[in-house]
Amino acid sequence: MAHYHRIAGQELGRLAALSDGIFAVAMTLLILELKVPAERAWDERALWQPGAVEQEEPVAHVLTHVGPEFAVCFLGFLTLGMFWLGQQTQLSRIERSDRTFAWIHLMFLFGVSVMPFATGLMTAFTSSRLALLVYWADLLFLGLAQLAGLRYAELAGLLKADTTTEDLRAIRRRIAVVQALYAGAVLLAVFSTYVSIGVIILLQINSALSPRIRPLNRF
Repeated sequence: MAHYHRIAGQELGRLAALSDGIFAVAMTLLILELKVPAERAWDERALWQPGAVEQEEPVAHVLTHVGPEFAVCFLGFLTLGMFWLGQQTQLSRIERSDRTFAWIHLMFLFGVSVMPFATGLMTAFTSSRLALLVYWADLLFLGLAQLAGLRYAELAGLLKADTTTEDLRAIRRRIAVVQALYAGAVLLAVFSTYVSIGVIILLQINSALSPRIRPLNRF
């Protein structure tokens, strides 16, 4: 007799499709956190007309106000992009799924869904160390969920036959190194949250460029 729990969650393609959809929505929600303050009515003038340059001052003020918020949203987008790439790499080594692996992956997607909230909190309270800790907690949760999924897939025999020990070691090393760097960046909030945010942004940019930079390409 077949049992439901033995046949549930086996469609890996549906899991990947759900993941792409959630990542897409989360990335879109990030930019919706940016709000343009209401300003007075705008009268268009030619550049050579009197007061044309001064008329641009409200826009310059808005851009200055939104600048830090945009940086945080950019950080959130880079973060989701990096985790999406990591998730795709992990799924590419999986031959099939089962119910437990599907639930582990759903927990990972929960962390992805929380990212717009964590980013929005840090956007609203950029100088708050607690807001930064909430953001970092989500990063840590995502990393641990990835490790849990990989470990379970290995123990349950869900990996592709051509997946080597070196492949698994490389994925684990990547996750561990990135999480350690995140923790180090968050510790810099002792001095300033802006320093922490700046360092995390640099880490995310490095994640995209590191394949071409030595010795960073070793991770």
